[in-house]
Amino acid sequence: MKAIGYTQPSETVAADSLQEYEVDIPVATARDLLVEIKAVSVNPVDTKLRGRINPAPNMKILGYDAVGTVKAVGDNVSLFKVGDRVFYAGEMTRQGSNAQYQLVDERIVGFAPKSISDAQAAALPLTAVTAWELLFDRLQLDNDSTQSLLVIGAAGGVGSILLQLAKQLTNVTIIATASRDKSADWVRKLGADHVINHHKPMAQQLTALGFDSVDNIVSLTNTDQHFAQIVDCITPQGKFALIDDPASLNVVALKRKSVSLHWEFMFTRSLFTTTDMQTQHDILNQVSELIDNGTLITTLGEELGKINLANLLKAHKILESQTAVGKLVLSGF
Repeated sequence: MKAIGYTQPSETVAADSLQEYEVDIPVATARDLLVEIKAVSVNPVDTKLRGRINPAPNMKILGYDAVGTVKAVGDNVSLFKVGDRVFYAGEMTRQGSNAQYQLVDERIVGFAPKSISDAQAAALPLTAVTAWELLFDRLQLDNDSTQSLLVIGAAGGVGSILLQLAKQLTNVTIIATASRDKSADWVRKLGADHVINHHKPMAQQLTALGFDSVDNIVSLTNTDQHFAQIVDCITPQGKFALIDDPASLNVVALKRKSVSLHWEFMFTRSLFTTTDMQTQHDILNQVSELIDNGTLITTLGEELGKINLANLLKAHKILESQTAVGKLVLSGF
């Protein structure tokens, strides 16, 4: 089968950062599904792992979002059958979706939405699971929540689905940050009640909107740059959640306000095979239902063409420029 991967890490994408390979089709055993890949999306985690993980002398296949068809199942599979159309984000410790076929544990796979295309569905799994876990597992919001929520860096992939989930499944007041007119329009469309610019002092903008502080703050990018403002803006006994990887973070600054810190990493359940690993199967199925009943919309931002070397390199470049709005998707080989 065709696969696209790398053997040497590269912190900044270059023409030789990824390569094309021919590898054997893997065999499904135990609880694994063998999925024929139809569409994938590219995430910041792809660029981070490409820069940090050295698989040499072996080859690493990236890709942490996929839509495809189940072609074979392991002996212990009970949730799916051959022919099912599925979507999922996969696991960090296994080969990814930038290939014609992939093995994935059924417990982190959902039935793909029926009402949208493969490309539109491929935009959803990783960001939807991340946003769902962040809102409902980490911040513990629910349908009755009426607090305020500030989302920093809201126009990207995670923010694009998080805004929808917060708007549709809670009663919080949502303030999103965006620095460009295009981004501001996008986050308003997805559910933001207010929009402020994270390149300007946030406390002043919040005050102008009538907020002395914010109960919950979610930081999706550049947390280290915004942390002092986060500490300043958050309500005493509030909750702060993040998903990125700041080089350092002085969490002691949260003590005075008794603010709780929540890190969201959607690969935790699969990485440690937690007892509730199948929760991600349930989350994806709920997201699929919400798409099909019109509650949520796809967060696809741009289709870049076929799944090939040139288009994957292009996607990595766009992500490294931090200018993506919504998700970057590739379809077919």
